[in-house]
Amino acid sequence: MFQKIVKNITLLILAVLLFGACSGYEKLLKSGNIEAKYESGMQYYEEGNYLRAATLFGQIIPRLKGTKRAEELDYLNAKCYYEMGDYVMAGHYFREFVKTYFSSPRAEEADFMGAYCYYNLNSRVELDQTNTYNAINAFTLFKTKFPSSERIQEANDYIKEMQERLVEKSYINAKLYYDLEKYKASIVAISNSLMDYPDTKYREELLYLKLRSIYLMAVQSVSLKQLERFQDTVDEYYSFIDEFPESKYAREAEKIYNESSSFLSNH
Repeated sequence: MFQKIVKNITLLILAVLLFGACSGYEKLLKSGNIEAKYESGMQYYEEGNYLRAATLFGQIIPRLKGTKRAEELDYLNAKCYYEMGDYVMAGHYFREFVKTYFSSPRAEEADFMGAYCYYNLNSRVELDQTNTYNAINAFTLFKTKFPSSERIQEANDYIKEMQERLVEKSYINAKLYYDLEKYKASIVAISNSLMDYPDTKYREELLYLKLRSIYLMAVQSVSLKQLERFQDTVDEYYSFIDEFPESKYAREAEKIYNESSSFLSNH
């Protein structure tokens, strides 16, 4: 019974303290005391309470523009959003910081973080890759702005990783048309993918799928178009086997060649 009373008293005290803290914070938000908001915002930031810190910083930043503390607050405000995982807002504020304070000692870090926020916004490879392109462009620009940075190699690593994502995305899109049996669209998509990424690790498979798409389109064509399309198939076979004579698809490719050649011989 005594322990229960002690527990209830403890909870009551904590509730009172919490209410008092919240009440004080609410009063601070409504006040016009810039200095108090600055001091409290900095304290909240040090404690890791980034939401409250960002809220207070957001209120006083417009009032402190042009002062010595403006640069620090703009940077910390961006860091608050980054720590909260809001990469859209963090990236925006980091990039705005660089525009405003390009000569700042913090500009290099802010520029890198602006690019890194795009990186963190990457979606699954099957989905839209706009942020991947944005991140590649931002990291590339970072290297141009800060060629002596110690983070150049890190930027290069991220660029390489994201380029590989785009290669995979291109491969998935091209293969999708083949899987859907839309062979004309498959041929176009595969050709575009190989043009954009000629050194792709999927090159052998894509060239085989292109050969097979041309063949299957010929098979399904009306008789007036079959002669030309089977000839295209034979031509594509020679291109494929010339580049990959030991391909794991060689047997299937040869079968396509034989059937296409047989058709041409009989017409």
